[in-house]
Amino acid sequence: MEPGNQTNVSEFFLLGFLQDSEHQPILFGLFLSMFVVTVLGNLLIILAISSDSHLHTPMYFFVSNLSFADICFTSTTVPKMLLNIQTQSKSITYGGCISQIYFFMVFGGMDTFLLTVMAYDWFVTICHPLHYPVIMNPHLCDLLVLVSWFISLSYSLIQILLILRLSFCTNWVIPRFYCELAQVLMFACSDTLINHILQYMMTGLLGIFPFSGIIISCTQIVSSILRVPSAIGKYKAFSTCVSHLSLVSLFFGTGLGVYLSPDASSWTGMIASLMYTVVTPMLNLWNRDIKRALQNVLRRTLYVQ
Repeated sequence: MEPGNQTNVSEFFLLGFLQDSEHQPILFGLFLSMFVVTVLGNLLIILAISSDSHLHTPMYFFVSNLSFADICFTSTTVPKMLLNIQTQSKSITYGGCISQIYFFMVFGGMDTFLLTVMAYDWFVTICHPLHYPVIMNPHLCDLLVLVSWFISLSYSLIQILLILRLSFCTNWVIPRFYCELAQVLMFACSDTLINHILQYMMTGLLGIFPFSGIIISCTQIVSSILRVPSAIGKYKAFSTCVSHLSLVSLFFGTGLGVYLSPDASSWTGMIASLMYTVVTPMLNLWNRDIKRALQNVLRRTLYVQ
């Protein structure tokens, strides 16, 4: 498509991994395997938590919601990427691109909020164990999840409505494997000041403040753990905290890498995008209690058969 002073756009082009056509079969098999593992694994997590009464706790209530958000988050981008790799196509319709941006922001925002809520849950668990049942009551847990959904849905809808009023006037080639808000705004001929102001505000809300809250929670948790006399208790608390902090660091670190990368088409930026959208949703599967619950579900299934 020729660059020009155009106002109507019917499709965008996702450059993504199609630059390296020699390795397309390997990339397709790798990403398909990761997608299947992520979706099936997180579905099994939801099944395990719902079927195991020992996991009917606030933490695993948040984990099940995170698994659902991860399934949707990955499904927003990976199927289209796999289709483009398989068909050697780069195109995505205007409506498809706008829809992808919307759901990407919704479920990405939910991941951010749920990781923050889970950090707060661990903070209360370790630092205020006697008050935990009172503080993390079912009403508060439901409210935290509902507020997270409301903010994610509302912000994404407002941003999409602001995008729909824009006109576009460039060649519309996006150097990612999915439609990204910042990249699409670069192609607009219209004034995008409001879009960028809202984007920066929400970057603070969805990035800086949650990450700061998680760091503060983990600092308090570590301080409390160091006062635990039992070595076994210290190890269990530290392993749980490190597991959660590793997931948080990878999610926020790669997310910031995606948005702050000076060269969106570089392999560094592409790998950061891949880690952010595909790898981090897989990490729920390595939780010790989750693995034990999954083993119980599989044993019951085999026993019935």
